[in-house]
Amino acid sequence: MIPESHPLQELFLEMVGRHYAEEIGLRDPQIVNYVAHLLAEFCEVEQMFKVQNVGGKPLSDVGEMLAESDPVYGPAPSFDRERQVRKHIGDYTLFFTGMFPESINHFRLRRNRVENFVDWMKAGKESYYIVSKFEHFEYARVAPLFASLSSHFEQCVFGLNRVKNELQEMQHPIVRRANDLIM
Repeated sequence: MIPESHPLQELFLEMVGRHYAEEIGLRDPQIVNYVAHLLAEFCEVEQMFKVQNVGGKPLSDVGEMLAESDPVYGPAPSFDRERQVRKHIGDYTLFFTGMFPESINHFRLRRNRVENFVDWMKAGKESYYIVSKFEHFEYARVAPLFASLSSHFEQCVFGLNRVKNELQEMQHPIVRRANDLIM
């Protein structure tokens, strides 16, 4: 876990907050904090692949994750497990569709995957919606956040894409050279 005071967390919070407010009009501090924290958390690769199947294999296929989340017909032993996996599906699809949309087709072209039949945007939006329906006991406080993430999923993806573009510009040699001259 990356602490709130980490420079990377602060960078993402500033960038997400600015792009979400200025470009898509989304000024919800909970959503901004959540998405910024997600970006920082996914800088650690093992966080992206923390959902594992029964055999302990990390899952990267959204279709397999959806199957893993099913407590009725699938292997999920409880509704808590369904919530955990669905939250991860929402996070995973938001991250990839916003930051690396070009990689989604690359994943699909590599081999036969269950996710070839899955619409990532729909899976992410639906997963956050399902997580929002866990609105009792320890989940009552965060349920409205996931309802907001679900209803604003497409906007969050677009805002993340703008963050990605800014990060790419920061890496451009012209920008680097200008920063060197200014600093």
